[in-house]
Amino acid sequence: MQISFLHTADIHLGKTYRTSANESERYEDFFCMLGSIVADAIARQVDFVLIAGDLFHTGQILPRTFARTIETLQPLKDAGIPCIAVEGNHDWIHRRDSISWMEALSQMGYICLLRPSRTESGGYCFEPFDPETGMGGHIGIKGLNIYGLGYIGTQAGNHVARICEAVTTENNLLLFHVGVWTYSPVEIGNMQPDEALPLADKFAYVALGHGHKSYVIATLDGRNYAYNPGAPERVNFGEEKHDKGYFLVTVEEGAFSHEFRKTSPRPMLVATISLDGAENAGQALESFRIQIAEKLIDGDGRQPLLEIRLAGRVAFHPFELGRERLRLVLDEICNPLHVEIKNHLSLVTRSGNGEEVKKSLAEIEKDVLGELISANSAYKERKAELVSLALAIRDHVLKGDVEGDELLSLLSREP
Repeated sequence: MQISFLHTADIHLGKTYRTSANESERYEDFFCMLGSIVADAIARQVDFVLIAGDLFHTGQILPRTFARTIETLQPLKDAGIPCIAVEGNHDWIHRRDSISWMEALSQMGYICLLRPSRTESGGYCFEPFDPETGMGGHIGIKGLNIYGLGYIGTQAGNHVARICEAVTTENNLLLFHVGVWTYSPVEIGNMQPDEALPLADKFAYVALGHGHKSYVIATLDGRNYAYNPGAPERVNFGEEKHDKGYFLVTVEEGAFSHEFRKTSPRPMLVATISLDGAENAGQALESFRIQIAEKLIDGDGRQPLLEIRLAGRVAFHPFELGRERLRLVLDEICNPLHVEIKNHLSLVTRSGNGEEVKKSLAEIEKDVLGELISANSAYKERKAELVSLALAIRDHVLKGDVEGDELLSLLSREP
């Protein structure tokens, strides 16, 4: 008997740039991506779909995000194709006094949320999934035993032995939101390759998530056993060179074979533009225009996401090259959906004795803010703290990936 399924992860529904005029378009990118995966699952009549964590970008989602999620998953439910999921670090809510959105989806039958219980001795218990409660740690489909474990933090490697001890069946698959060092580009929530290796003796297929870059891990004798499809859409800057997609997996006589199905994420460019030696802002702008046009030559017609780093030593004040002037140039060239500009230009002047003096924009900004704060005697004793706070708020706003409450939390932090 042949079994087929799709394995995806890190969908990040609800992600957008909250300070951008194009917030809604970026918001839709992630739903459109999930919708295309759902459509492929239905067209291929797969037996089930796996989501290895981070279905949502944050645990506290907006009601409209929940409604759009139901709308996007509805065709899968109508087709009778189970969608089996675990919670990622982005899905998890820290308050446990109310039901989570993932639990609600599971109780409504849109996903089967797998979450094991723990024993008094600290072990794991993968109880059968109960459709009535939407809870459980294990589900069987066509003789394949699927176990699920969401994000368990930085000590995941220490839990592997207890996970394996809790599984007594054969023909097993593990859905696990964790990365593996040397393969995963994320900085936390990973385990070492040797810590993960015992999973290969208990599970024929370990469906990973967490890292947004695709990879496959083999045992020492060359047998593939762990698979991470990466995020199908580009979630963060730095992912522009990653192949994006998900796995189509076929199981025949116990043997797993996988195919990486490429997706078409929104274009993204991360570039360093050197303006070294520019004598004035006009000259720098023209050089900026030429370099950006060259780097965007391979665009696919959609509005791209841009992260631009300005570098070099210039003979004019970096403040003259404001974000508004740079954005006007970018709008003429490609009309980007979202732009983040990091100005690392250095102002080069001469001191009274003719020596060259170099100051970065960051240093200039700190000096200006420090002078403004010091002008008020009530705050001058806290100058360093308030300068740091002002710059942190500025960076969060420019990134456009935070809620208003998060900005307010910065203001309320302890001195």
